[in-house]
Amino acid sequence: MDILALLQCLQPALTATTLHQMSHIILALLTMTGRVTMTGIARWRGDGASYRTVQRFFATVIPWPQLFWFFTRHHLLQSDDVYILAGDEVVVTKAGKKTFGLDRFFSGIYQKVVPSVAFFSLALISTKTRRALPLRLEQVVRTETEKAASKAKASAKKTQRPGPKRTPGRPKGSKTKPKALLTFSPELQRIQTMLKAQLQLIAGRLPLVYLTLDGHFGNSPTLQMVRECELHLISKLRSDAALYFAYDGPYQGRGPRRTYGAKLNVDAIPAQYLRQTSVEDGVETCISQVELLQKECPQPLNVVVIVKTNLTTQKRAHVLLFSSDLALPSDKLIDYYSLRFQIEFTFRDAKQHWGLEDFMTVTAIGVSNAANLSLFMVSLSTVLLEDERKADPQCSVLDLKAWYRGSKYVRETLKLLPEKLDESLVVRIYRQVARLGRVHPAEPLPKAA
Repeated sequence: MDILALLQCLQPALTATTLHQMSHIILALLTMTGRVTMTGIARWRGDGASYRTVQRFFATVIPWPQLFWFFTRHHLLQSDDVYILAGDEVVVTKAGKKTFGLDRFFSGIYQKVVPSVAFFSLALISTKTRRALPLRLEQVVRTETEKAASKAKASAKKTQRPGPKRTPGRPKGSKTKPKALLTFSPELQRIQTMLKAQLQLIAGRLPLVYLTLDGHFGNSPTLQMVRECELHLISKLRSDAALYFAYDGPYQGRGPRRTYGAKLNVDAIPAQYLRQTSVEDGVETCISQVELLQKECPQPLNVVVIVKTNLTTQKRAHVLLFSSDLALPSDKLIDYYSLRFQIEFTFRDAKQHWGLEDFMTVTAIGVSNAANLSLFMVSLSTVLLEDERKADPQCSVLDLKAWYRGSKYVRETLKLLPEKLDESLVVRIYRQVARLGRVHPAEPLPKAA
């Protein structure tokens, strides 16, 4: 497929020069092996993308959110599909001290804080194809105030000692504070700014109702931040979250009416809230859905409780999923939250195939371009694979790269021949050489007449 023709939908956001540079670089990414660096791109592309050309591209300010949206809208969106919005953070380890935004972030892979750069991403997730389509990627750059507050909080946890137990009841002199008036953390302010900018870019062209985030954001400030963006939040609560039924008893006759009733006991949920029970491989799964209150939240929560019991050992475990949409059924809530993990696959592909872990640029613009380009390649490769899988359903990203690499070898070889070959023979050579290095074997070629 002609890469430049595929990128024509980006013309409103890019100059002709940048668009041509981008097409050459993308072709190099599809062809090359090894680490994805500026030097590697220039070596594999050769004509059309010298090292200076690659440098100029990575030093250009590019409106990546517009590129993601134009490309996704033109090539990937389906009118009969339902989409939800998902967000997550990806951490890229970095050595040295020069990279812009270098800090210490928690890595889920290493399960510890490591020297790295971090990015927060928003993606559309299709409920039909069950795939994530990247929309926006922005680097997380913490201010000195944030770093100092984080260190102070960590040191306070280490030095904290159990003090005397507080007496029951409300402390003397405390005043009621409205729950809705919260000051969002710098992290939530960054995410809210991204959300509002993305929704403004989409501008009603795609109906979005839900934003799904992981358990780190299962709290009241995040809920209120998302509701300010006119979306409903789907996330996960802590397993020990204090949840209460709404009080429906008689009025006591004095004072304000009670708001909170009995506390939720996961091991004794009333049968009226049970939605589904199933047994598989000796594990019983019970799914309940109930409208509950949390003292930090200004509104009721639509909570789905998933309890798994090992029928042999009688060990139990549970998960608390929730949404701010009280009308969302339990099956859809579970399905939408499970779809959130599709955004992790975009990070995996960007790291494994397109250089998210390899870039060596150190400036703010260079880091942004390298990270966004690697994620943009995830969307572009999805379009290329859809075309290839019409004839070869098993075609993977590695197979796609093997095809482009083999095609380059054939083109370079044909340039050395003294005479032009028969067109049908050239096609057979292309198809034969492009099959080399495939992970999934293709169907054998028909024998020549």
